[in-house]
Amino acid sequence: MKNIAPWWVRIPVIFFLVFGIMEYYIDSGDKPAFIEYPISLVFLLLVLLILLAIEIILKAIENVLYQTLSEEAKKKYIASKNKEWQWAYGSKVYKKLTGNKPIEKEGEIVLDHNYDGIRELDNTLPPWWVYMFYGTIIFAVVYLLRFHVFNDYNQDLEYEQEVAAAQIAIEEYKKTAKNLVDANSVELLTEASDIKAGEALFTANCVACHMADGGGGIGPNLTDKNWILGGGIKNIFNTISEGGRDGKGMVAWKQNLKPLEIAQVASYVLVEINGKEPANPKAPEGDIWEDPDTTQE
Repeated sequence: MKNIAPWWVRIPVIFFLVFGIMEYYIDSGDKPAFIEYPISLVFLLLVLLILLAIEIILKAIENVLYQTLSEEAKKKYIASKNKEWQWAYGSKVYKKLTGNKPIEKEGEIVLDHNYDGIRELDNTLPPWWVYMFYGTIIFAVVYLLRFHVFNDYNQDLEYEQEVAAAQIAIEEYKKTAKNLVDANSVELLTEASDIKAGEALFTANCVACHMADGGGGIGPNLTDKNWILGGGIKNIFNTISEGGRDGKGMVAWKQNLKPLEIAQVASYVLVEINGKEPANPKAPEGDIWEDPDTTQE
Protein backbone atom coordinates (compact mmCIF):
# COMPACT_ATOMS: atom_id res chain seq x y z
CA MET A 1 0.00 0.00 0.00
CA LYS A 2 2.98 2.29 0.60
CA ASN A 3 3.54 2.54 -3.16
CA ILE A 4 -0.15 3.18 -3.81
CA ALA A 5 -0.88 6.08 -1.44
CA PRO A 6 1.10 8.35 0.93
CA TRP A 7 0.83 8.19 4.72
CA TRP A 8 -1.77 10.95 4.93
CA VAL A 9 -4.11 8.77 2.88
CA ARG A 10 -3.23 5.44 4.49
CA ILE A 11 -3.78 6.56 8.09
CA PRO A 12 -7.30 8.12 7.62
CA VAL A 13 -8.45 5.15 5.54
CA ILE A 14 -7.40 2.60 8.17
CA PHE A 15 -8.61 4.82 11.03
CA PHE A 16 -12.12 5.27 9.61
CA LEU A 17 -12.24 1.60 8.68
CA VAL A 18 -11.70 0.75 12.36
CA PHE A 19 -14.24 3.43 13.30
CA GLY A 20 -16.83 1.96 10.91
CA ILE A 21 -16.31 -1.58 12.23
CA MET A 22 -16.68 -0.32 15.80
CA GLU A 23 -19.91 1.55 14.97
CA TYR A 24 -21.29 -1.55 13.25
CA TYR A 25 -20.69 -3.91 16.15
CA ILE A 26 -21.44 -1.57 19.09
CA ASP A 27 -25.14 -0.90 19.68
CA SER A 28 -25.22 2.74 20.76
CA GLY A 29 -28.70 3.72 19.58
CA ASP A 30 -28.96 7.00 17.67
CA LYS A 31 -25.71 8.37 19.08
CA PRO A 32 -22.20 7.55 17.83
CA ALA A 33 -20.51 4.84 19.87
CA PHE A 34 -17.72 7.17 21.05
CA ILE A 35 -20.35 9.49 22.59
CA GLU A 36 -22.50 6.78 24.17
CA TYR A 37 -19.43 4.87 25.38
CA PRO A 38 -16.50 7.26 26.08
CA ILE A 39 -14.10 4.29 26.40
CA SER A 40 -14.51 3.72 22.66
CA LEU A 41 -13.09 7.23 22.05
CA VAL A 42 -10.02 6.23 24.05
CA PHE A 43 -9.77 3.13 21.86
CA LEU A 44 -9.97 5.23 18.67
CA LEU A 45 -7.24 7.58 19.92
CA LEU A 46 -5.11 4.55 20.77
CA VAL A 47 -5.61 3.19 17.24
CA LEU A 48 -4.58 6.56 15.80
CA LEU A 49 -1.44 6.66 17.95
CA ILE A 50 -0.55 3.11 16.92
CA LEU A 51 -0.96 3.98 13.23
CA LEU A 52 1.26 7.04 13.64
CA ALA A 53 3.84 4.97 15.51
CA ILE A 54 3.86 2.36 12.73
CA GLU A 55 4.43 5.08 10.14
CA ILE A 56 7.32 6.52 12.18
CA ILE A 57 8.88 3.07 12.59
CA LEU A 58 8.54 2.36 8.86
CA LYS A 59 10.13 5.71 8.09
CA ALA A 60 13.02 4.93 10.46
CA ILE A 61 13.53 1.50 8.88
CA GLU A 62 13.47 3.10 5.45
CA ASN A 63 16.18 5.56 6.52
CA VAL A 64 18.34 2.75 7.94
CA LEU A 65 18.00 0.71 4.76
CA TYR A 66 18.82 3.78 2.71
CA GLN A 67 22.16 4.12 4.49
CA THR A 68 23.10 0.58 3.40
CA LEU A 69 22.70 1.42 -0.29
CA SER A 70 25.53 2.27 -2.59
CA GLU A 71 25.83 5.81 -3.91
CA GLU A 72 24.38 4.80 -7.27
CA ALA A 73 21.50 2.96 -5.62
CA LYS A 74 20.84 6.00 -3.43
CA LYS A 75 20.50 8.21 -6.50
CA LYS A 76 18.06 5.77 -8.10
CA TYR A 77 16.07 5.56 -4.89
CA ILE A 78 15.83 9.34 -4.60
CA ALA A 79 14.77 9.58 -8.23
CA SER A 80 12.00 7.02 -7.65
CA LYS A 81 10.86 8.85 -4.52
CA ASN A 82 10.52 12.07 -6.46
CA LYS A 83 8.12 10.34 -8.83
CA GLU A 84 5.79 9.07 -6.11
CA TRP A 85 2.30 10.49 -5.77
CA GLN A 86 2.52 13.34 -3.24
CA TRP A 87 0.38 16.21 -2.11
CA ALA A 88 2.58 19.27 -2.15
CA TYR A 89 0.81 21.17 0.64
CA GLY A 90 0.45 18.08 2.86
CA SER A 91 4.08 17.15 2.30
CA LYS A 92 5.15 20.67 3.21
CA VAL A 93 3.10 20.67 6.43
CA TYR A 94 4.44 17.22 7.35
CA LYS A 95 8.04 18.34 6.88
CA LYS A 96 7.39 21.47 8.92
CA LEU A 97 5.87 19.47 11.78
CA THR A 98 8.59 16.83 11.87
CA GLY A 99 11.49 19.18 11.17
CA ASN A 100 13.53 16.31 9.72
CA LYS A 101 16.15 16.72 7.07
CA PRO A 102 15.40 14.91 3.79
CA ILE A 103 17.43 11.77 3.22
CA GLU A 104 19.58 13.38 0.57
CA LYS A 105 20.59 16.18 2.99
CA GLU A 106 21.23 14.04 6.06
CA GLY A 107 24.96 14.29 5.38
CA GLU A 108 24.78 17.84 6.74
CA ILE A 109 23.80 16.67 10.24
CA VAL A 110 25.77 13.43 10.56
CA LEU A 111 27.88 13.40 13.75
CA ASP A 112 31.47 12.22 13.88
CA HIS A 113 30.57 9.26 16.08
CA ASN A 114 30.97 5.93 14.35
CA TYR A 115 30.00 2.65 16.01
CA ASP A 116 30.78 -0.31 13.79
CA GLY A 117 29.61 1.63 10.77
CA ILE A 118 26.52 3.03 12.50
CA ARG A 119 26.49 6.81 12.55
CA GLU A 120 24.25 9.25 14.42
CA LEU A 121 22.19 12.16 13.12
CA ASP A 122 22.01 15.45 14.99
CA ASN A 123 18.25 15.95 14.51
CA THR A 124 16.47 18.57 16.58
CA LEU A 125 13.30 17.81 18.49
CA PRO A 126 10.22 17.60 16.20
CA PRO A 127 8.35 20.92 16.21
CA TRP A 128 5.02 19.17 16.94
CA TRP A 129 6.53 17.73 20.12
CA VAL A 130 7.93 21.12 21.14
CA TYR A 131 4.55 22.79 20.52
CA MET A 132 2.80 20.18 22.66
CA PHE A 133 5.36 20.72 25.42
CA TYR A 134 4.73 24.47 25.35
CA GLY A 135 0.99 23.73 25.36
CA THR A 136 1.28 21.68 28.55
CA ILE A 137 3.13 24.56 30.22
CA ILE A 138 0.37 27.02 29.23
CA PHE A 139 -2.29 24.57 30.42
CA ALA A 140 -0.52 24.11 33.75
CA VAL A 141 -0.30 27.87 34.32
CA VAL A 142 -3.99 28.41 33.47
CA TYR A 143 -4.98 25.47 35.71
CA LEU A 144 -2.88 26.80 38.58
CA LEU A 145 -4.37 30.28 38.34
CA ARG A 146 -7.95 29.08 37.91
CA PHE A 147 -8.15 26.48 40.65
CA HIS A 148 -5.44 27.44 43.14
CA VAL A 149 -5.26 31.22 42.88
CA PHE A 150 -8.80 32.31 41.98
CA ASN A 151 -10.37 29.27 43.78
CA ASP A 152 -12.71 28.05 41.07
CA TYR A 153 -14.89 24.97 41.74
CA ASN A 154 -13.24 21.94 43.33
CA GLN A 155 -14.02 18.23 43.11
CA ASP A 156 -16.29 18.29 46.16
CA LEU A 157 -18.45 21.05 44.68
CA GLU A 158 -18.49 19.36 41.29
CA TYR A 159 -19.58 16.09 42.91
CA GLU A 160 -22.39 17.80 44.85
CA GLN A 161 -23.63 19.56 41.71
CA GLU A 162 -23.65 16.34 39.69
CA VAL A 163 -25.45 14.44 42.46
CA ALA A 164 -28.08 17.19 42.73
CA ALA A 165 -28.59 17.20 38.96
CA ALA A 166 -28.86 13.40 38.97
CA GLN A 167 -31.49 13.48 41.73
CA ILE A 168 -33.56 15.97 39.74
CA ALA A 169 -33.26 13.78 36.64
CA ILE A 170 -34.31 10.70 38.65
CA GLU A 171 -37.38 12.45 40.05
CA GLU A 172 -38.38 13.65 36.57
CA TYR A 173 -37.93 10.12 35.22
CA LYS A 174 -40.05 8.64 38.01
CA LYS A 175 -42.95 10.88 37.02
CA THR A 176 -43.27 9.07 33.70
CA ALA A 177 -41.86 5.65 34.69
CA LYS A 178 -44.93 3.99 36.18
CA ASN A 179 -43.07 0.80 37.03
CA LEU A 180 -40.92 2.73 39.51
CA VAL A 181 -43.82 3.94 41.64
CA ASP A 182 -44.14 2.99 45.30
CA ALA A 183 -46.61 3.68 48.08
CA ASN A 184 -45.28 7.23 48.48
CA SER A 185 -45.25 8.27 44.82
CA VAL A 186 -48.24 6.35 43.40
CA GLU A 187 -51.12 8.40 42.03
CA LEU A 188 -54.63 7.41 41.01
CA LEU A 189 -54.71 6.19 37.40
CA THR A 190 -57.80 7.24 35.46
CA GLU A 191 -56.92 6.40 31.86
CA ALA A 192 -59.19 3.77 30.30
CA SER A 193 -56.26 1.51 29.43
CA ASP A 194 -55.07 1.44 33.05
CA ILE A 195 -58.57 0.79 34.41
CA LYS A 196 -59.11 -2.03 31.92
CA ALA A 197 -55.76 -3.59 32.84
CA GLY A 198 -56.65 -3.26 36.54
CA GLU A 199 -59.99 -4.99 35.92
CA ALA A 200 -58.25 -7.93 34.20
CA LEU A 201 -55.80 -8.27 37.09
CA PHE A 202 -58.58 -8.00 39.68
CA THR A 203 -60.60 -10.69 37.89
CA ALA A 204 -57.61 -13.02 37.68
CA ASN A 205 -56.34 -12.58 41.25
CA CYS A 206 -58.87 -10.94 43.56
CA VAL A 207 -62.41 -12.17 42.87
CA ALA A 208 -61.90 -15.41 44.85
CA CYS A 209 -61.75 -13.41 48.08
CA HIS A 210 -63.51 -10.11 47.25
CA MET A 211 -66.11 -11.23 44.67
CA ALA A 212 -66.40 -9.85 41.15
CA ASP A 213 -68.43 -6.82 42.29
CA GLY A 214 -66.16 -6.20 45.32
CA GLY A 215 -68.87 -7.09 47.84
CA GLY A 216 -66.51 -9.28 49.85
CA GLY A 217 -66.30 -12.95 50.79
CA ILE A 218 -63.24 -14.28 52.52
CA GLY A 219 -61.84 -10.80 52.04
CA PRO A 220 -63.49 -7.55 53.16
CA ASN A 221 -66.06 -5.51 51.29
CA LEU A 222 -64.38 -3.02 48.94
CA THR A 223 -67.47 -0.98 48.10
CA ASP A 224 -68.08 0.80 51.41
CA LYS A 225 -66.14 3.57 53.15
CA ASN A 226 -64.63 1.30 55.78
CA TRP A 227 -61.02 0.23 55.40
CA ILE A 228 -59.03 -2.02 57.70
CA LEU A 229 -55.62 -0.61 56.71
CA GLY A 230 -56.70 2.74 55.33
CA GLY A 231 -58.20 3.84 52.04
CA GLY A 232 -56.97 6.02 49.23
CA ILE A 233 -54.61 5.07 46.45
CA LYS A 234 -51.46 5.07 48.59
CA ASN A 235 -52.86 2.89 51.39
CA ILE A 236 -54.51 0.44 49.00
CA PHE A 237 -51.32 0.23 46.92
CA ASN A 238 -49.32 -0.52 50.08
CA THR A 239 -51.83 -3.14 51.27
CA ILE A 240 -51.78 -4.99 47.93
CA SER A 241 -47.99 -4.77 47.75
CA GLU A 242 -47.11 -5.68 51.34
CA GLY A 243 -50.14 -7.75 52.31
CA GLY A 244 -52.80 -7.38 54.99
CA ARG A 245 -52.71 -8.10 58.69
CA ASP A 246 -50.11 -10.57 59.89
CA GLY A 247 -51.36 -14.15 60.09
CA LYS A 248 -54.87 -13.59 58.74
CA GLY A 249 -54.76 -10.91 56.08
CA MET A 250 -54.11 -10.88 52.34
CA VAL A 251 -50.75 -12.14 51.08
CA ALA A 252 -48.20 -9.67 49.72
CA TRP A 253 -48.60 -9.41 45.95
CA LYS A 254 -45.33 -7.56 45.27
CA GLN A 255 -43.67 -10.85 44.32
CA ASN A 256 -46.31 -11.53 41.64
CA LEU A 257 -47.31 -8.09 40.37
CA LYS A 258 -45.22 -5.22 39.09
CA PRO A 259 -45.60 -1.77 40.69
CA LEU A 260 -47.59 -0.55 37.68
CA GLU A 261 -49.93 -3.54 37.91
CA ILE A 262 -50.51 -2.95 41.62
CA ALA A 263 -51.30 0.71 40.86
CA GLN A 264 -53.74 -0.41 38.15
CA VAL A 265 -55.56 -2.81 40.50
CA ALA A 266 -55.74 -0.18 43.27
CA SER A 267 -57.04 2.42 40.80
CA TYR A 268 -59.65 -0.02 39.45
CA VAL A 269 -60.91 -0.66 42.99
CA LEU A 270 -61.28 3.06 43.68
CA VAL A 271 -62.69 4.09 40.29
CA GLU A 272 -65.00 1.16 39.42
CA ILE A 273 -65.78 -0.71 42.66
CA ASN A 274 -65.71 1.59 45.68
CA GLY A 275 -69.02 3.38 46.18
CA LYS A 276 -71.04 0.91 44.09
CA GLU A 277 -73.86 -1.36 45.32
CA PRO A 278 -72.80 -5.06 45.31
CA ALA A 279 -75.29 -7.92 45.05
CA ASN A 280 -74.48 -9.42 48.45
CA PRO A 281 -72.37 -6.98 50.46
CA LYS A 282 -70.37 -8.15 53.42
CA ALA A 283 -70.65 -6.23 56.69
CA PRO A 284 -68.27 -3.27 56.95
CA GLU A 285 -64.90 -3.90 58.58
CA GLY A 286 -62.36 -1.43 59.88
CA ASP A 287 -62.81 2.31 60.23
CA ILE A 288 -64.45 4.85 57.98
CA TRP A 289 -61.67 6.54 56.04
CA GLU A 290 -61.77 10.03 54.64
CA ASP A 291 -59.17 11.30 52.22
CA PRO A 292 -57.22 14.00 54.09
CA ASP A 293 -56.61 15.81 50.79
CA THR A 294 -60.33 16.28 50.21
CA THR A 295 -61.59 16.56 53.81
CA GLN A 296 -62.82 20.06 54.59
CA GLU A 297 -61.58 21.61 57.81
